[in-house]
Amino acid sequence: MGEPGFRAPRGRLGGRSWCLRRVGLDAEWLLLEEGQEVTLGRGFGVTYQLLSKLSPLMISRKHCVLKQNPEGQWTIMDNKSLNGVWLNRVRLQSLEVYPVHKGDRIQLGVPLDNKAIAEYEYEVTEDDWVKLSPRLAPTSERMVGKNKGLRTKRKCSLGELEGPEAEGPSHLKSKMSKESCDPSRPLKSHGKGEAASQASERLGPKSEPSESSAGARAPAGPAGVLVPHHKKQKASNPPVSQGSLEMFKLTMSRILKLKTEVQEKQVAVLNKKQQPQKGDLKVVVKMEQELQELQSQLCTVQAQQQALVEQLERTFQEGQQRLQGLEKEREEDLKQQLAQALQEHRALMEELNRSKKDFEAIIRAKNKELEQTKEEKEKVQAQKEEVLSHMNDLLENELQCIICSEYFIEAVTLNCAHSYCSYCINEWMKRKGECPICRKDIKSKTPSLVLDNCVSKIVDTLSSEVKGRRIDLIKRRKGSKEGRSLCRR
Repeated sequence: MGEPGFRAPRGRLGGRSWCLRRVGLDAEWLLLEEGQEVTLGRGFGVTYQLLSKLSPLMISRKHCVLKQNPEGQWTIMDNKSLNGVWLNRVRLQSLEVYPVHKGDRIQLGVPLDNKAIAEYEYEVTEDDWVKLSPRLAPTSERMVGKNKGLRTKRKCSLGELEGPEAEGPSHLKSKMSKESCDPSRPLKSHGKGEAASQASERLGPKSEPSESSAGARAPAGPAGVLVPHHKKQKASNPPVSQGSLEMFKLTMSRILKLKTEVQEKQVAVLNKKQQPQKGDLKVVVKMEQELQELQSQLCTVQAQQQALVEQLERTFQEGQQRLQGLEKEREEDLKQQLAQALQEHRALMEELNRSKKDFEAIIRAKNKELEQTKEEKEKVQAQKEEVLSHMNDLLENELQCIICSEYFIEAVTLNCAHSYCSYCINEWMKRKGECPICRKDIKSKTPSLVLDNCVSKIVDTLSSEVKGRRIDLIKRRKGSKEGRSLCRR
């Protein structure tokens, strides 16, 4: 801030302004402009974009919201963030509005690497505009204007499953998750390890879904004349994949619970260390051992969750293949049944001369049978759409590039098994020759036709707005490639 052309907020030139002063830094302060809603997070569309250098997943896409109530009092709300918002060392409830006052401490996420404060910790203050303006951080709109063509990474984590708009678990491992799984680090905990251990043990034998679940996603066939007897028996089997989904949800809740316990234990140990008393060393060591157990359990549950995701992906693909086979078989059955119906109709027409009453009775029976067949076909179609909808919701976030936060466009897979858009990874490699996730050297790039096909099928089911945005993005990238090729010539 303070560079030429910076515009002061309305009514604040020469006056006093509220802001969030970042603890430990004499810059990157956040202005609370009067009458404006201020949003903080790592995603696009927020007022201030916060990109963590220690743990990319520490800040959620729209972490919290600050705005003034009708009385002019500034308030803060946790927007279902993964790692929480803390006001004066007390964690806020999600979607609850809390007033903030001058001198209050606002903490986003939790401290890492045994630090006393979090990476993003602020103090609410009010000062003269002339003193504040050189220290203020630029808003996201101004940053986008200065960095056209660049995109921030999209960071997915299991914690994003916390809200109803959850997008499913990711194959990506954040730095925070790796640190929490490292038993060699000094860890902090409080005494909920035994309960979490029991939960993990209960999950253990159930985390390996049965191979028989591959075909369980095929919807039940209609009863009656449309499906042969052996197919009805197959379709009537209980859906094994439904149990996998239930286990998936249960494991998610366990992960969130363990994360909360780990965070609470970290805060408890930090508070204990900040208030040293005689004889507290043994207590701190014990709490750190308990936290290490909790984090080990968290790593185990996360590994189980990863196995569940892979199993569900395989089940989805096999289920799609089975559905296609069933559709072909049903078409053949319908043709045979239609031929039989035509023969019966001719026979009925011949019998019409003999007995008109009997013919009317047969026609009524046939009409009823056809209505039942239609209802059963509609049920099968509804079950198919429901299965596809569930699986699309599950796989939607797995088919998005972490660099541009969009569905894969010409996906490529690196030698480390991580996938990106071809354009995005090429742009990345201009600056660094290592994977953005695992930091391994990039030795090869392989086009992934499977990912491209999955993305195409999912995009076809989305709204026209998403399709249009995707088409525009493809055109821009093609235009950028053509422009670079002309420059080389």
